[in-house]
Amino acid sequence: MEGALADSLTLDLLREARETVMSSPLGVLNTPTILWSQTTLPPTSASRIHIKLENMQRTGSFKIRGVANQFARRPKGGHFVTMSAGNYGKSFAFASKHYGSRGKVVMPETAPASRSRLIESFGLEVERVPTSGLMGVVNRCVQEDNMTFLHSYDDLDLIAGHASLGLEVLEVVPEPDVVVVCCGGGGLLAGVAAAIKLSGRERTRIYGVEPEGACTMFRSFQQKQPVGMEARSIAAGLAPPFAGTLPYDLCRRYVEEIVLVSDEQIKMAVSVLYGSGLVVEPSGSAAFAAVVNDKIPDVEGKNVVCILSGGNIGKDELNNFP
Repeated sequence: MEGALADSLTLDLLREARETVMSSPLGVLNTPTILWSQTTLPPTSASRIHIKLENMQRTGSFKIRGVANQFARRPKGGHFVTMSAGNYGKSFAFASKHYGSRGKVVMPETAPASRSRLIESFGLEVERVPTSGLMGVVNRCVQEDNMTFLHSYDDLDLIAGHASLGLEVLEVVPEPDVVVVCCGGGGLLAGVAAAIKLSGRERTRIYGVEPEGACTMFRSFQQKQPVGMEARSIAAGLAPPFAGTLPYDLCRRYVEEIVLVSDEQIKMAVSVLYGSGLVVEPSGSAAFAAVVNDKIPDVEGKNVVCILSGGNIGKDELNNFP
C-alpha cells in the first residue's frame, strides 16, 4: 500500500502543490540560494557549493511549505492535533490562527521551552510528554476529543509541499551533482529527493543527514523497513520517535545514502554559521555539518547544494554553543 501511495507522488502533483504553496495566504517565500564562496565561511574542497537559506523562510523553517499545502486541502475551522519538537508546531500554529482552526501540539519534553511558549502564543494548547509517548497522546486526542491528526512528516500533502524547495533548487542550480538535506522523520528529504529525481536529474546524488543519537532513517535503511528508536540529540527537530512510512519508501527510491553526524559536529556547525552571520538552529545545521566534516563522498569539483533548513534558535540557546 505504501508503494502505491509513493507512486501517486508524480511530478505533476508536485508542480500543483508548489503553485498551492507559493500562492498560499501564509506568505511562503522563495528563499535565497547563495554561493559558499561568496560568504566568509571556511573554504572547502568542493569548488561550487550552493547554500539554500531556508532559515530565512516564513516562521523560520521549511515546515511552512508542507503546512501551507496541508491546510489548503483541509476544511477551514477544523480541530487538529499534531506532534512536533517545535518547527512544525510553529508553522501549524501560524496556519491555525490564520485559518481560524483550533489545535493542539504534542511536544517531546526535550524540546526547548521557548518553542512551547511560542506555539501557545498563537492560541494553541501544548502538551509535553516523553518522546516515546507522543503518538499515545495524539491517539487519545483523536479518539476522545474527535480531533483530526495532521502528521508532521508522514503525510502526502505535506511532502508534496516540501518538494517545492527541491523545485526551487533546480531553478538556481539546474544540474546539481550532489544535494545534502537534513533528515528527521524524512518529510523534507523525501520531498526534495522526489522533486529532483522526478524532474529528470537521475545522476544527482541526494544525501540525508541525521544525528548519531537520532538515526531512525539510517536504521530503517539498514533494516529495510521503517523503525523507531529512543532518539536523543541536541538537534531536537531531527529526533522523532520513528521514521515515516511514506518518507522511508520515497527515500529508498531516490536517496543515495543516509550519513550521520555527531552532536559535537552539529554544535560546531551552528557556531561556524553564526560566526559568518547565518543564524541556523542545530537541526537546520546538520547538512552543513556533514559537508564541513567530509561526510559526503566525491564532492571535489562538483556542484553541491547544502540546505540550511531552519533558523529557530533563541539568544539563550546560542549561549550553549562554542
